[in-house]
Amino acid sequence: MSPTVEKLYLALRERDVTSLYALLHPDFEGHVAPGMPCGVGGAHHGRDAMILGVWGEVAGHFDTAPYPETSQQTTDGTIVVTGHYRGTARATGRDYAAEFTHLWRLSNDRVSWLHQYTDTAKWHEALATAP
Repeated sequence: MSPTVEKLYLALRERDVTSLYALLHPDFEGHVAPGMPCGVGGAHHGRDAMILGVWGEVAGHFDTAPYPETSQQTTDGTIVVTGHYRGTARATGRDYAAEFTHLWRLSNDRVSWLHQYTDTAKWHEALATAP
């Protein structure tokens, strides 16, 4: 895995906003899985949109972090990382684990692009109250 992407996962786990700003390119573009809770699915342009509007919003509802397990770099430079998000929904106290695949691109040693795929059903199950 690229050292930059490794640092990004560490910053996400540690909720280190200063490092996230330093690691993301100013023109960052993120694509979050449709159906994600908290209304964060879809395209997000710029560091603030991703850090505050996605990761910050999710952190308000989940105590969660991504844990990468495999990494490959494609011939065009895209970094493909698979792993699991693990955490707890704050409102219900329910633990969850949701698989993910992240596609990352770098520009000038900063993360410039992300496309996230995840099992959104696991996120929603953790938020659901018992019948």
